[in-house]
Amino acid sequence: MTCDCSRRQMVRSLFTGSMLFPAVLQQMFAETGDSLAPRAPQFPAKAKRVIFMYMPGGVSHVDSFDYKPKLIAAAEAGQTAKNGRLYVRPHWDFKPRGKSGIMVSELFPHVGDSIDGICLIRSMHGDHNDHFQATLGIHTGSVTVARPSLGSWVSYGLGTENQNLPSFVVLAPKLPYAGAQAWSSNFLPGCHSGTRVTAGPDPIPDLTRRAPTQEIEDLELGLLARLNRKHQTSRPEDPALAARIKTFETAYGMQMQMPEVLDLSKETDATLQLYGLERGSTKGFAWQCIVARRLAERGVRFIELIDQGSSDNWDAHTDIRSHEPLARNIDQPIAALLKDLKSRGLLEDTLVVWTTEFGRTPTADSPNGRSHHNVAYSSWMAGGGVKPGIAWGETDDFGAKIAENGVHVHDFHATILKLLGFDHTRLTFRYAGRDSGSRMWREMWWKGFWFRKW
Repeated sequence: MTCDCSRRQMVRSLFTGSMLFPAVLQQMFAETGDSLAPRAPQFPAKAKRVIFMYMPGGVSHVDSFDYKPKLIAAAEAGQTAKNGRLYVRPHWDFKPRGKSGIMVSELFPHVGDSIDGICLIRSMHGDHNDHFQATLGIHTGSVTVARPSLGSWVSYGLGTENQNLPSFVVLAPKLPYAGAQAWSSNFLPGCHSGTRVTAGPDPIPDLTRRAPTQEIEDLELGLLARLNRKHQTSRPEDPALAARIKTFETAYGMQMQMPEVLDLSKETDATLQLYGLERGSTKGFAWQCIVARRLAERGVRFIELIDQGSSDNWDAHTDIRSHEPLARNIDQPIAALLKDLKSRGLLEDTLVVWTTEFGRTPTADSPNGRSHHNVAYSSWMAGGGVKPGIAWGETDDFGAKIAENGVHVHDFHATILKLLGFDHTRLTFRYAGRDSGSRMWREMWWKGFWFRKW
């Protein structure tokens, strides 16, 4: 009987399912140019990983991070904007926070107390005023055609430090606008798509092993790996097949390590109290933040946290006061995450990002509500080489338009890539006969003023 599989395929077959499997795979990845093998960035980087927090629906910048006293005066005087709509004053008072004195509203008291470690961006703007398109924009840079997500580009550029976990994990209790397109790899290899994890007894489908014994599972996986490689030898140029095989290999590693990541029983009472999470609970943003820290500790490159889905979110058309319970859900956990990362020595090389798809109008959409506003809103970054305790950019007196140092969504993405050690114009992938990549995002220029000196 002859065998037409290579020595490397045979070794992979023999070791699949054994305790040696991860180490053997890691060595073979380096030999074969596997797309998830850890790689160095294009130039020395400040950040090694990203925790990306996305709040669906459109958080009101004028009620949170963009203090506008003239808006308050105009609203109290009953003034209207050029469109004839009444100005609406912020529903929460602002006050200077920290040594930097940056104005933050009472909507985010805990984040406000951490403002000295944050670079606040008050001059964000995007390309679309609709949730679906704006959600794609903040994730992929495009509001018109399907593109790989930012997390997928980071995974493609850096690979993963842990072959037992995906390089890109999404912690999302519900699907956001645009659904899984928000973390799709699109034309990049499929292994760079985000893996969604939810709280509860079944965080990832089929995470629990179902084979009767470990020995039987080892035999099954070994045979599967051998057949996969044999099938692949006749289709060496099929990226979808390679991605599918890699997905199964990652899934095996996740069965070994992901349950341990999601097990918070060994977290101290002090840590749980810091985040505001009851022991044994998997509810709320606090659980997502602790799991994000545990994933960052274990080498995951890009971790996205999404607090709500495409409904019951920050889309406050009828009553801006609906922001209050949503802010209460995320405020303490976010501040705790920053403190926890810093105490463990992780904040220095972990870039923490907070954003939404657009802001809200300074005028009324209803007596107490605000409409979508993509031409001006706020986001922030912390850690990972970002200058702390500064506010970048300005809007006009009413928070309606950019007045100084505008930051387009593409600038935002390019800045993140810069901190990770990438020139966005050189991070490309050969697709459909041309180099497609992050450089196709329009006018992406990073703002060097945001960074610490290199």
